[in-house]
Amino acid sequence: MAAFSPEILAAEGLTPAEYALVCERLGREPNRAELGMFGVMWSEHCCYKNSRPLLKQFPTTGSRVVAGPGENAGVLRIDDRFTVCFKIESHNRPSAVEPYQGAATGVGGILRDIFTMGARPIALLNSLRFGS
Repeated sequence: MAAFSPEILAAEGLTPAEYALVCERLGREPNRAELGMFGVMWSEHCCYKNSRPLLKQFPTTGSRVVAGPGENAGVLRIDDRFTVCFKIESHNRPSAVEPYQGAATGVGGILRDIFTMGARPIALLNSLRFGS
């Protein structure tokens, strides 16, 4: 299981453990094109590889939750008249796929998901941070 060097795996955004999983799932070593495809599809941009475990720590159910996390924005009930719609983009800059336009792609996705829930955006905030 050493068809690709650690440097090539790192360039594709894959760890040696992930490479071993690729080989296990394929039942063989991948070719260069397949390696690239796994690198993209298992990237932070496509599957939230690094932030998903952190995002799972947020509460997602409760008496005020109208629509929990999913493909679109979440909706919380404020009172009997109002709800508020939230969307978090964990990787809006830089994008793993487009490092220079990442912020624009992230904002576009957030706005799309807010509109999809029938809400209208009133503010955008870039403040999601992980770490010490």
